[in-house]
Amino acid sequence: MSAEREDGASAALFAPPVKRSVTIAGHQTAISLEPIFWEALRAAAVREGLPVNALIARIDVARMAADDPPNLASAIRCWLFRDNMRP
Repeated sequence: MSAEREDGASAALFAPPVKRSVTIAGHQTAISLEPIFWEALRAAAVREGLPVNALIARIDVARMAADDPPNLASAIRCWLFRDNMRP
């Protein structure tokens, strides 16, 4: 259980990044994301009916189509933010 701070935020909200290995297009890659983003990614994968690796691969394809592609961790965070902004 995480400690509640005076401002109401959970200490877990500000946990440091966790590095995980994922397979994208047959290649292993490591991604560092804060735990809250890993949780959001798992929830989004469930909503999309995909394994987490498949959702990451989909985000990666969209990222690479950008004029100036960000790193994969940034692309995942941006995708999750936009996904959670949908009505």
